[in-house]
Amino acid sequence: MAQERNFDTICDSDVTVAAEFLKSGQVVAIPTETVYGLACNAFDEYAVSEVFRLKSRPFFDPLIVHVSQSYNLRGLISEIPPKANLLIEAFWPGPLTVLLPKTNKVPDLVTSGLPHVAVRMPSHPTTQALLSIIDFPLAAPSANPFGYVSPTDASHVIHHFKGRIPFVLDGGPCEVGLESTIVGFDGDSVIIYRLGGLEVESIRKVVGEVTVNAISSSNPSAPGMLKSHYAPRVPLVIGSPVDYIEKLLGKRGAYITAKDTSPVSGFDVVPLSISGDDTEAARNLFRVLRILDDEKYAIIVAEEMPDFGLFRAVNDRLKRAASRD
Repeated sequence: MAQERNFDTICDSDVTVAAEFLKSGQVVAIPTETVYGLACNAFDEYAVSEVFRLKSRPFFDPLIVHVSQSYNLRGLISEIPPKANLLIEAFWPGPLTVLLPKTNKVPDLVTSGLPHVAVRMPSHPTTQALLSIIDFPLAAPSANPFGYVSPTDASHVIHHFKGRIPFVLDGGPCEVGLESTIVGFDGDSVIIYRLGGLEVESIRKVVGEVTVNAISSSNPSAPGMLKSHYAPRVPLVIGSPVDYIEKLLGKRGAYITAKDTSPVSGFDVVPLSISGDDTEAARNLFRVLRILDDEKYAIIVAEEMPDFGLFRAVNDRLKRAASRD
């Protein structure tokens, strides 16, 4: 096994420096409107393998490929279904990933041997600027150790990868704060494989009825579908804090709510949005989980979130974080 390189990691907003590292086959962290990504040239198999290694990500979990507004998708995919075109026109750039049949130019390593590649066009202006000055797309899963809480700020990336990657492109806090929604196509049917930063309701307005198939325990057909994921080190459960008082063992617990601030004995109550706004709740989720992942807490309890808008994706992430399978 090759010895891991040690880098004097730079954190800066200069896209030209990030581009030079990427062109030389290095892995760098990039901001998107959803979360920060650990990025490399999607056509460079060695660099792609480094992304998997750095994250300790299993090779059966495929990556998302990020493209610029000027990039010709025909270099990546063999066809675009009509409803995929409608969604691309409506929501790119933005937090939507589409699964499309790939060409031989896309390494099988990127897609974990699957015949479809996950593609999206991020809307973050810094990464748009970066993509505009390189002539290849970027394979980029979230910039965190596999299974842990996703990063929504450059400081989160530095915490995990300082000295292990040469450059973190700082784009400030992520606006959306949840990974992209992933959709695929079976004939004329639209299937949502991962709930995310684009609401189901918005997709339905463009293409009509959709099927939500957002959980896979061991054989993912799209990125981010594993049952256990996004988990802090402190045990997290879904339910009522009164059912877990005996788990405190002299420590305190944390209770995540949608908006409720009512005190609970033994627990620090943390609302994701005082106003009950689903967009704000989604933006705050991963930041809150990182803050609460502290040894002073014996357990994190989260209430079931409302069943609308981005709260559905928040529920999805909390349930995966609670799974220990």
